[in-house]
Amino acid sequence: MTAPGRFLEGLRVFGSDVAQGFFDITHNGFALVGVAVVVSALTLGVRPDLREAGESHLMGWLRDRQADAMGLVPDLAGIVRATAADPGELPKQQAAVAFWLSRKYRVAPEPLSALVSEAYELGARTKLDPTLILAVMAIESGFNPFAQSAVGAQGLMQVMTKVHGEKYELFGGKLAAFDPVSNLRVGARILQECIARAGSVEAGLKYYVGAANLPDDGGYAEKVLAEHDRLRQVAAGRSVSPFTTPPLRTQAPPRDQPSAAVDARLAALF
Repeated sequence: MTAPGRFLEGLRVFGSDVAQGFFDITHNGFALVGVAVVVSALTLGVRPDLREAGESHLMGWLRDRQADAMGLVPDLAGIVRATAADPGELPKQQAAVAFWLSRKYRVAPEPLSALVSEAYELGARTKLDPTLILAVMAIESGFNPFAQSAVGAQGLMQVMTKVHGEKYELFGGKLAAFDPVSNLRVGARILQECIARAGSVEAGLKYYVGAANLPDDGGYAEKVLAEHDRLRQVAAGRSVSPFTTPPLRTQAPPRDQPSAAVDARLAALF
């Protein structure tokens, strides 16, 4: 064989050896990866705690990357603090009430669903019609949990915080007046006390608004009872337009402008 022929044959043999070596290395490498995957799968199957820890770590890493990309500070407890519920999970009667109130007062059905559910639970405990509790809430604040009157009535049920501050101690302090559920529970308790003291729902509503010793309440009780009647019909499955409101015989005064005498009587009552 000539010298050029021997040189070319040497190159061929060298290339073949390199290719075989590369194949052996990659084959063994893939085999090692396969073994590692099998061992990992078996380990995770036997130790679900390791699998859960790994998944949690991976999800945390993904959330952090997403938060960095969006420029937000993650706070997974936000969903816990939210006063909201899925209206689709409510009993049919409660869902109907929540959607009706949502349309009338232009409030999202999710927070209203949570309030409707709470009102029904409170009604069972306090022996009050839950639709009455909701009617008071509607007339008092229009479902604005941050509402405040000129004399200090606050929250959904417009409770006089400076008069009923001790009731809020059970919920962490007076600032709980702006927590929808806390305000609802305190307000329902006060409403129950007013009705028990007055002996009837209508007279109790006059106590609630602070007009028990006045000639009339300016139409407040009538307005609440009218809304109560509509809500009872909705709960019973009847079709009631949320946008048709019958006129009152008297015009109720704005709740945020009661007289000083009414405010004083409220303080004396409780």
